[in-house]
Amino acid sequence: MPFCLPQEVTQENVMHIQQEGLSNLAELRRVDCSALKDFDSTVLTVLLSWQKTLQANGQSLVVEHPPEKLKVLANVYGVSALLGL
Repeated sequence: MPFCLPQEVTQENVMHIQQEGLSNLAELRRVDCSALKDFDSTVLTVLLSWQKTLQANGQSLVVEHPPEKLKVLANVYGVSALLGL
């Protein structure tokens, strides 16, 4: 079962979402972004943070159903390949 991101990931809630993800590491290997609608670059920060944590445990992060805006944002910041986008 994947970890599902909420509709909104911004500076206001990113720390809560990051901690929630770390508390659910078993689900975190797959992150479902299908509900994601309102977000800024902080979503990239949390995805990269989760990926680093998983890699330290010999696992990897898979981003599922990324919205086009997320792909564009990752490309602008130069992290598309790191996140498999």
